[in-house]
Amino acid sequence: MAWARSAAGWLGGFLLLPALGMIPPPKNVKMNSVNFKNILQWESPAFPKGNLTFTAQYESYWYFQDHCKNTASTQCDFSVLSKYGDHTVRVRAEFADEHSEWVNVTFCPVDDTIIGPPEMQIEPLADSLHMRFSAPKIENEPETWTMKNIYDSWAYRVQYWKNGTSEKFQVTSPYDSEVLRDLEARTTYCIQVQGFLLGQNRNGEWSEPICERTTSDAETTPPWMVAILLVTSVFVVFLVLLGCFGLLWFIYKKAKYTFCSGTSLPQHLKEFLGHPHHRASLLFSLPLSDEAEVLDKLSVINEETEGSRQSPGDGCALGTPCTPERQELGSRNKAPSPAHGDPLLLTSASEV
Repeated sequence: MAWARSAAGWLGGFLLLPALGMIPPPKNVKMNSVNFKNILQWESPAFPKGNLTFTAQYESYWYFQDHCKNTASTQCDFSVLSKYGDHTVRVRAEFADEHSEWVNVTFCPVDDTIIGPPEMQIEPLADSLHMRFSAPKIENEPETWTMKNIYDSWAYRVQYWKNGTSEKFQVTSPYDSEVLRDLEARTTYCIQVQGFLLGQNRNGEWSEPICERTTSDAETTPPWMVAILLVTSVFVVFLVLLGCFGLLWFIYKKAKYTFCSGTSLPQHLKEFLGHPHHRASLLFSLPLSDEAEVLDKLSVINEETEGSRQSPGDGCALGTPCTPERQELGSRNKAPSPAHGDPLLLTSASEV
């Protein structure tokens, strides 16, 4: 029985330790590497004196460096190691100032790491299933860096079967997508995928099965209808953008006409408004009443026509100079209308 053998080994170690004065090394030491996540694992040996600690090292340039020191864990992460070339790692058990012998493990990550299962998305159609694959991501690398970037001969192996049956079919594809055609409509199929290296004939782990049901022809939108909908959508978007552009152009032209009109004031009005006292008097002036109006005196002079000229003795006394008749206007009322056809000379009183 297993427990009996374990008890016997523990008892044997307990009896030999005082004699040999040694600590037993870790047991079942192995490297577990998946997608370059390198984990060194081991089991703690039976030791009656107390709890053991462990130190794990890796070889770098012909000497070993500590990576996990005095740890109580039974594993150590060596994912920082290069993906290429052989690496030697080792581990030992420790108690107080004593320690066991080293247990060495040599491995090459690019050859020994396990290829994990890819991710898969499925889109069902009438008589086919459209699949898209994503290669496993790599530990300690950028998000876009996958196992496909490491191996040139990367491919996907697809395995599918009708749900409820045992017969399985396989398809290998070097691309990130694949289509399973000529399937039965309205039928459920289960699919799983694995990474596959064509050049090394090396298989990765299978993904968990995904079951999808194909649709009928009536449930599938025809391609010509999809094209019509796409063209119509593009045309509607174009009309909306064109309408917005026209509206913005109309607003721009109106604003430009309103704020940048080409009309301007007459030159004499510009000169008048250019003087500050003119602007102030124009702003604060009020209409004057009739009593405050200032009137100028006007004189009306009638010129004699040739036909109405008189001799010097007819209208003037001998020795008295004749003068034209002068009338003065002293009010705002209209001046007497002169005879029709007679010219009038209007002069300001200040000019007489």
